[in-house]
Amino acid sequence: MGTKWTTADIPDQHGRVAVVTGANTGLGYETAKALAGRGASVVLAVRDVAKGRLAATRMGGDVTVQALDLTSLDSVRSAAAALRSRLGRIDLLINNAGVMYTPKRTTRDGFEMQFGTNHLGHFALTGLLLDLMLPVAGSRVVTVSSTGHRIRAAIHFDDLQWERSYSRAGAYGQSKLANLMFTYELQRRLAARGTTVAVAAHPGLSSTELTRNTPAAFRLPIDLLAPMVTQTPEMGALPTLRAATDPAVLGGQYYGPGGRNEIMGHPRPVLSSPESYDVTIQQRLWAASEDLTGVRFPVVRPARESGPVLAA
Repeated sequence: MGTKWTTADIPDQHGRVAVVTGANTGLGYETAKALAGRGASVVLAVRDVAKGRLAATRMGGDVTVQALDLTSLDSVRSAAAALRSRLGRIDLLINNAGVMYTPKRTTRDGFEMQFGTNHLGHFALTGLLLDLMLPVAGSRVVTVSSTGHRIRAAIHFDDLQWERSYSRAGAYGQSKLANLMFTYELQRRLAARGTTVAVAAHPGLSSTELTRNTPAAFRLPIDLLAPMVTQTPEMGALPTLRAATDPAVLGGQYYGPGGRNEIMGHPRPVLSSPESYDVTIQQRLWAASEDLTGVRFPVVRPARESGPVLAA
């Protein structure tokens, strides 16, 4: 395998079952399409079922659709129950869906929209589906974060829902930092089982619909610079695809573009912010997430350890 990892390096996926959230368009669509193209049975877990069916038709292969609205824990539970009834196993759970820089609003359960969608919705979904993965050797939970996790790099336990004040960028940064902390803590809990691993990825700067909520003052510069500083969704999906399928991937790794500042390029292992590796905060966030969602994971509490995982 060369240093420039591409979809051509994805191993055969026949016999594997993948669930990809937010797979109507953009990164999720390209991720699901590539997996289906290599033979996986892919479930598009999406809020808009009609758009999901259209996406599935365009992809071809063994692709089905499951309704999932991450802004509603009732929907998350219903989707998990439906998937449990129709799937005997899950090899890949790819927590891809997300929102970015939304105006101040809440989910149906009263959570700040970005934290509730990007982190708590995926936390609950993973916990409700994990027992379909634990018996499957080589199964993986891949959660998509962002370089935005470095923005105001903190979990604001004194105001998790941003009720006292609100910053679009700060709330987004918190949600993406939470994605990483969830991955690292989940990996510690999975390590003793030896079957399932947790991995994170980020797409760099990719041209997708995710930036549609960017404040108007920033839209013109972004639109002008986008052709020069962003990559296609196909390229942006590569870190996720490598995290999901490369046999050399280790639990607890983080994959991103290999170019300067991780903006563009072919995927490789990268490091997240120093704050993201704080085990005490990871475990505190885990406990808070369990309390907020009411979801308990079928894995034992890990021994305390810390530190990033890297590979050549």
